[in-house]
Amino acid sequence: MKNFDSIPASAPVTPLLDRVQIPEDMREFSNTELLQLADELREYLVYVVGQTGGHFGAGLGVVELTIALHYVFNTPEDRLVWDVGHQAYPHKILTARRDRILSLRQRDGLSGFPSRSESPFDTFGVGHSSTSISAALGMAMASKLKGEDRKHVAVIGDGAMTAGMAFEALNHVAGSGADMMVVLNDNNMSISENVGALSSYFSRMWASPLYNQIRQKGQKVLSKVPPASEFVRRTEEHMKGMVSPGTFFEEMGFNYIGPIDGHNLKSLVDTLQNLRELKEPILLHVITEKGRGFTPAEEDPIAYHALSKIDPAPKKPNGKPKLPKYQDIFGQWLCDMADNDARLVGITPAMREGSGMVEFSRQFPTRYVDVGIAEQHAVTLAAGMACENIKPVVAIYSTFLQRAYDQLIHDVALQDLDVLFALDRAGLVGEDGASHAGAYDISYLRCIPNMLVMTPSDENECRQLLTTGYHHRGPAAVRYPRGSGPGTEVQKELTSLPIGKAIVRREGEKVAVLAFGTVLADCLAAADSVNATVVDMRFAKPIDEALLSKLAKTHTHFVSVEENAIAGGAGSGVLEFVSRAGLGVKAICLGLPDSFQHQATRDQLLADAGLNPESILEQINAL
Repeated sequence: MKNFDSIPASAPVTPLLDRVQIPEDMREFSNTELLQLADELREYLVYVVGQTGGHFGAGLGVVELTIALHYVFNTPEDRLVWDVGHQAYPHKILTARRDRILSLRQRDGLSGFPSRSESPFDTFGVGHSSTSISAALGMAMASKLKGEDRKHVAVIGDGAMTAGMAFEALNHVAGSGADMMVVLNDNNMSISENVGALSSYFSRMWASPLYNQIRQKGQKVLSKVPPASEFVRRTEEHMKGMVSPGTFFEEMGFNYIGPIDGHNLKSLVDTLQNLRELKEPILLHVITEKGRGFTPAEEDPIAYHALSKIDPAPKKPNGKPKLPKYQDIFGQWLCDMADNDARLVGITPAMREGSGMVEFSRQFPTRYVDVGIAEQHAVTLAAGMACENIKPVVAIYSTFLQRAYDQLIHDVALQDLDVLFALDRAGLVGEDGASHAGAYDISYLRCIPNMLVMTPSDENECRQLLTTGYHHRGPAAVRYPRGSGPGTEVQKELTSLPIGKAIVRREGEKVAVLAFGTVLADCLAAADSVNATVVDMRFAKPIDEALLSKLAKTHTHFVSVEENAIAGGAGSGVLEFVSRAGLGVKAICLGLPDSFQHQATRDQLLADAGLNPESILEQINAL
C-alpha cells in the first residue's frame, strides 16, 4: 500500500476509479482490480481533502470497508447507514458524486456529512454520533412490516460506540427480530485491538456457510432438549470469548463475528458475502487504522482527524501576531481557575482538543474527565459532582449540548446545581453546516428556570464571564463562537462582572442596538452611519431591564442582534420585557432565520441572515 508524504497538488491518475460512477460499476471487478481501486480511491481522497478541507483520518481508514460493503450489498436498495459522518467521503466518491466532490463543504456543494436530500445512497442524514444502529433498526423493522426483502447495515465507529444511544439500540435489536448487520469499525478509538491469526481463523470459521448451517440446524434440534441446547450455547460462547471480545454482543443477542482486518479487502468481501445470507442480528467487528495510507495521519490520528484546505501558494507572514481562538481563551482560563480553586473539575464529552483542554489535561490530570461521546452522561456526572461541593465545568459544543437537554433541565437546573457550561461553537460554523451550527442555545437555555446565560462580545469579556459563571451559585452557561475574536487584550486577573448588567458601548439617539455576543463589532460598524446607541448586553438571561427602561425614555426603537435563532432567542426576551413593562418603544429582532443554514463560509451565512454591518444598517434605516 502506498504512503503519501504530502498532499497531491493535482488530481492523481485513477483509471479504475474513473470507471466507477455508481457501486454497480465495480461489482464485476476481480480481486486484483478491487485492490487497485482501493489504492486509487485512497490517493484521490487525500487529494480531495487537500483541496476542500474536512474530515480526513476516518475516511482513509474505511477505504477497503467502503468498497467491500458496496461490492457485496445491493446499495441503495440494501440500506447502508453511516454513523457520525466522518467516514463517508469515500462513500460519496463511489456513489455518483465524484464529479462534484471538490464542492465539498461549500455553498450549494456537497455536504460534509451524509444527506438524504443529496443522494439515495445516503439513507440517513447524520452529523452527530451514535444514531446509525437506531436508524438502521427502524428501517429494518419498516421493511419487515411492508414485506420487503432487503439488507440493512449500520457502520458505527470513530468512538461512537461510547454513547448510550448506541447501546439502547443494541438492546432493542435482538428482541425486534430484525434482519440487520452492525459493522463495528474499530479504529483504536473504542473497544478492542485483538487482531491475530487465531482470531482471524475463528472469524472466518464463524462466518462460513457450513458452520452457520450446522449452528442453525443444531439449534432447532436441540431446542427440544433444553439442557443440551444450553450446554452447546455455553460452549460456543466460551470458545468465542477466549479469542474475541464478542461475549458481550452475543449476550445482547447478536451473532458476533470478528475481529477481522479491515484493510484485507479479500477477507472483508468473503466474510460479508457469507454473512449476507444470514437473517439474524449480526455484529461484524472490523479493525481499521485511522489515517491509513497517509503517514502523518497514521502517526497522529488526532491531529489529522480533519484538515484545513491546503493553500497551494501560502501567504507570506504579515508580521501580525496570530490571534488566539476562543477555545484557547477558555483553556487558559480553565488552567488559571484550577490553580485558584482546587474544587474545579473539567469535563468533556470526547472533545479535549476541540475545546482547548489539552494543557488542562496535562497540568491537572486527576481533575480532567473525558467521558467519551456521551453528552447525557457528562451533564448528569457534573450534577452528581456538584451535589458533593465540587465545581464542574462542562466544556461542550453548543450543538452537542442539545443531546443532553433533559439532563440539563431535570438533573441540573431543576435541582439548581452549581454547574458551569462552556459552550463552544455557538452561532454559525460555516462549512460544517447545519448539523454543527450552535444556532439554538440561547433559545433552549433561556426558557429554563435557574439558568444564567452569558454572551461575551470579545476575548476579555469571555474570560470575565467565565469567571462570573464560575462564582455564580447555580447553573450557568457562557456561549462563544468558533475561531478567533477581534483581538481584544485579555487581562490576567480572574474578574467577575455584575450579573445581568449591560454596558453602553456607543452613545447615540433614537435607535438603541442591543448586541448579544460577538455581533457587537458589526453593530458598532453599522451604528456609526446613523448615530445609533449600541449596548453590549452581555447577558441573555437575565437581561438588564433597568438599562432598557432608561433607554426607552430617550429612544424610539430597540434593535436586538444575536447570532442565534430569532425564535425564542435573546431578542424574544427583549420583546417580552418591552410588552410586560409597557415601555412604548418599537422593537425588532435580528438573528438567524427559521430555517437550517447549510454549508457555506461564515461570512456568506451571516450575510444571508442579515447579520453583517451592511444588512444591519439597512434594517436600521428601514425603521
